[in-house]
Amino acid sequence: MKPGSFARCAGDAGLKTGAPRRPRRPAGLHFHSNWPPVGTVRRRRTLLRESAGVSRHSVSRHLRVEVNAYDEAIRRFIPGYEAMLDAAAAEIARVDPGRVLDLGGGTGALSEAILVAAPRAVVELIDVDPEMLAVARERLVRFGSRARFTEASFDDPLPEADAVAASLALHHVPTMDEKRRLFVRIHDCLRPGGVFVNADATMPAELHARETVWRGWAAHLMSCGIPEERAYEHFAEWQEEDTYFPKEVEAAAMRAAGFEVSAVWRDGPMVVAMGRRSASG
Repeated sequence: MKPGSFARCAGDAGLKTGAPRRPRRPAGLHFHSNWPPVGTVRRRRTLLRESAGVSRHSVSRHLRVEVNAYDEAIRRFIPGYEAMLDAAAAEIARVDPGRVLDLGGGTGALSEAILVAAPRAVVELIDVDPEMLAVARERLVRFGSRARFTEASFDDPLPEADAVAASLALHHVPTMDEKRRLFVRIHDCLRPGGVFVNADATMPAELHARETVWRGWAAHLMSCGIPEERAYEHFAEWQEEDTYFPKEVEAAAMRAAGFEVSAVWRDGPMVVAMGRRSASG
C-alpha cells in the first residue's frame, strides 16, 4: 500500500499541513458509531426515492451539482482524486486486458485513465444516469470504438471481462449483504486471472479513528475553499445515499467472493483495493 496524505487543491496557498482542529459541527450533526444517525439516513433515502418516483441514482440530485460541473466539484470533494484514478488504471493495465467493465462510470474519468494506460483495452462504461453517460460519450469520443456505453445498474447481468473497475460508485450499495453478492457476480464474470479494482471511500470501525478521518476529509474540503460548516453538511447530504464500510470489511467480502485481495493506494478515507481471480479459475 502506498500511504497518502490529504492533498491540497491546486492553486491553494497558505494551508497549514498540521492536523486540523476539532471541527465545529452544524447543529444536529454528531459523531457516533454510525454518523449520521442510521434511522435518519434511511428515512431520507426512502423520502428521496419516493419524491423522485424512481430508485435510480442521480448525481445531480445526490451531490447538489450540475452534471457539467461534476468533474470540477469531485476534485474539491475527494482527496487525491487524480492519483486515485491513476492508481486504479495502473492496476488494470498490468493484466493487459482486452475487455474492461467500468461500473458506475459516470462522466468517464476512470474509463479515460484506463483507455490511456491500457492501449489494447475496450472499456464498457456502465451507469444508470443518462446525463452522466452523455457527458462520458463526449469525453471519450477520441477513443472511438474502444469506448462503449451501457445504461444499466449493478443488478443487471455482467458480461464476461478481463477486468472490472469502479470509482466512487460502489458506496451506493447500501448493505454489506448486497455488496457481497455483487462481489461474487463480479468475480464470476471475470476470466481466470482477471482483476477487480475498486476505488472508493471507506470508514474505520473504531469511533476515534472514524472521527479523525472525518476531520481530515473536512480539512481537504476546507483547503478547496469550502467552509467548514458546509463540509459537514455535504457529508450528511451524501450519506442520504452513500454507505462507507471499513476497508477490512470490504476486503473480507472480496476474499469471500473468491478474490486474492491487496490494497494498492490510500489517501485519507479513499482506498484503491485490488482483487484477482485465480488463474486456474
